[in-house]
Amino acid sequence: MKKTKNILASTVLTGTMALQGTIGSAQGGPIAEPANSDVIRTFHVHIPDNEIADLKKRILATRWPDRETVTNETQGVQFATMKELAQYWANSYDWRKIEAKLNSYPQFITTIDGVDIHFIHVKSKYPNALPVIITHGWPGSIIEQLKVIGPLTDPVAYGGKPEDAFDVVIPSLPGHGFSGKPTTTGWEPVHIARAWIELMKRLGYKKYVAQGGDWGNAVSENMALIAPPELLGIHTNMPATVPADISKALASGNVPASLSPDELNAYKQLDFFYKKGLAYASEMGLRPQTLYGIEDSPIGLAAWMLDHDDRSYKLIARVFNGETEGLSKDDILDNVSLYWFTKTAVSSARLYWEATLIATGGFFDPRNVTIPVAVTVFPDEIYAAPKSWTEKAYSKLIYFNRVEKGGHFAAWEQPKIFSEELRAAFKSLR
Repeated sequence: MKKTKNILASTVLTGTMALQGTIGSAQGGPIAEPANSDVIRTFHVHIPDNEIADLKKRILATRWPDRETVTNETQGVQFATMKELAQYWANSYDWRKIEAKLNSYPQFITTIDGVDIHFIHVKSKYPNALPVIITHGWPGSIIEQLKVIGPLTDPVAYGGKPEDAFDVVIPSLPGHGFSGKPTTTGWEPVHIARAWIELMKRLGYKKYVAQGGDWGNAVSENMALIAPPELLGIHTNMPATVPADISKALASGNVPASLSPDELNAYKQLDFFYKKGLAYASEMGLRPQTLYGIEDSPIGLAAWMLDHDDRSYKLIARVFNGETEGLSKDDILDNVSLYWFTKTAVSSARLYWEATLIATGGFFDPRNVTIPVAVTVFPDEIYAAPKSWTEKAYSKLIYFNRVEKGGHFAAWEQPKIFSEELRAAFKSLR
């Protein structure tokens, strides 16, 4: 790999300054960057004390609704869960811990097509490490992938071999985290895929792989459709494999009689998701600007983010009920706090609106990817893709495995399993 070019001296970005298309100099003044500059600037997170104090004040001043009238989660995120979350967030949670963790990694900003793209870039100490660009989804962020940086870049320290090593690139989606917020339309998954290809080019990589789930899968699959020669293959933990006849059956409600046990399980999961789990996506896809409440209320934002999918919500509810799970209270609030401090509740929601403008099919419809694809199926994902569907969706399926534990936020919940899967998935492409 050639050396990264045009890296400026270390620059501190604080609060919302990072999101306005400028960077703060060491003296605090803004420095305008050319819209299509290939300059890569270093990045440091620091949220001002007054913003942290304001968050806690807002949490304590929450105007609470009445308790739900049922004894389960069928009416949405439960009152008891949110009360416990609020108590911990206001009185025990410490943002500075995750801020220090983020700042322990090399972080950068570069401007692509007029939008600042924030990313973490950690190089392995081992020679011939395979570069991988990992893309988060919604309501995720770069915080999802922090636990896998060590196992991927330093596999020997985590039970692997030197030849398993990766260089890791983790960007923040436009409108999310510390990336810039697009001020014009057009930043849908295809555009983001092109931006990621440009990012890897700027980093000097002559070969690399891509990984993603949720929106990260859509971006990675679109990178595969563009198929730059440097991209060797992709790995996904939320593949798009649903056959056309299954989509028609889901729409009509007529369950095909010929489904295998794995296919029937996937069908039932999808049927539940389409009937009861898409409220957030419908609102953000149709009217994202209407969501002023989640930009103004931290508890409103947290509840909105928790209600992504049934299994993830139940896991989070168990965590705030004192049970031990793959995520901790701090994990969950690190992610929600990132959205709050970067003021990206509405800007992140617009990706759903953008995607509906260019969608030619459902989110899980096969895209006819023809480069090598590796798939890991986590049982508590929105749907557990059957091998039969996966083999039809990807003509060059180089790896398929069903693991025992994990859900939608796979890298975050099960970093050991996730890291081992990536090692195995890309072994044949090194």
